[in-house]
Amino acid sequence: MNLSIVYALAAAALFGASTPFAKLLGVDVSPVLLAGLLYLGSGVGLSMVRFARDRGWKRSGLASSEWPWLIGAVAFGGVLGPVALMFGLARTAGATASLMLNLEAVLTALLAWVVFKENADRRIVGAMLAIVAGGVVLAWPEGATQAHDWLGPAAVSLACLCWAIDNNLTRKVSASDALFVAGFKGMVAGLVNCSLALLLGARFPDLSVLAPTLALGFLGYGVSLVLFVLALRGLGSARTGAYFSTAPFLGAAIAIMAMGEPVSLSFWAAAVLMGIGVWLHLTESHAHEHRHLALTHGHRHIHDEHHQHEHSFDWDGTEPHSHSHNHTPLKHSHPHFPDVHHRHTH
Repeated sequence: MNLSIVYALAAAALFGASTPFAKLLGVDVSPVLLAGLLYLGSGVGLSMVRFARDRGWKRSGLASSEWPWLIGAVAFGGVLGPVALMFGLARTAGATASLMLNLEAVLTALLAWVVFKENADRRIVGAMLAIVAGGVVLAWPEGATQAHDWLGPAAVSLACLCWAIDNNLTRKVSASDALFVAGFKGMVAGLVNCSLALLLGARFPDLSVLAPTLALGFLGYGVSLVLFVLALRGLGSARTGAYFSTAPFLGAAIAIMAMGEPVSLSFWAAAVLMGIGVWLHLTESHAHEHRHLALTHGHRHIHDEHHQHEHSFDWDGTEPHSHSHNHTPLKHSHPHFPDVHHRHTH
């Protein structure tokens, strides 16, 4: 299995597990503050890991041309998205909002295909629809529910669009240090959401609740986001978004196995649909003759057919390693995903 697929599914599992484990911790705070604390745990935790890895403070390594993409991703995904969702939840039935959140995967794929020109065929479209259908079945309410007014569903839809934009903009910086990208997003989103919650009158929980909540945010939001960025690097936005939309199912599976929650018929129906979607993705084979243009960027790599370059420093032969490197124009054919080296038109 492609390692990027493992990253995407692991990111979904960690994020999906954050909801049942937050419930297990008994976190009783406002949704805005809870989101802020989880993001803050992500940002602080990843910053500490990066500080330890680099043995001190180190510059981000982002090129000046990449900062607008990252700032845009944080603005849409970490600020506008949560605010729109909170506004929508106040005017929408919870079950209806849960169903509408499946729009994120659809909008992520549509933006990737229409705006950012990722390749897609009927197999990939069908796979994404099967996974999204599984999410709809899993979240479908048992009783009839109605939204209070049209503004609520519109705001939830806007939140999904914001996160879809976030996913596609993050793809633009996915070749950079994933720890920095995820940590920066978590820190900014955490500070903004916590500040908003305090302005709305929320109060921080006791340390006995605060500490495990931050730890949960580090794993469920922070490590998950690092893996998500790595998956974007290797799979592109649409495919990563499709794999990540299995998070509600994986969260439900964890709740069933670890917490003894009852198994519903909708769970098994969702399992079948999502299984079909993941299988279609796993068995995808996309190959054709394509041309690589000259490119300069930096990321962890080995000296494969795409990385035949000289070093401007003494290299001890260790692989994989990371440094800024140049790609010369190349034309060849092999199976590939829309990763950082295959963002060509078709």
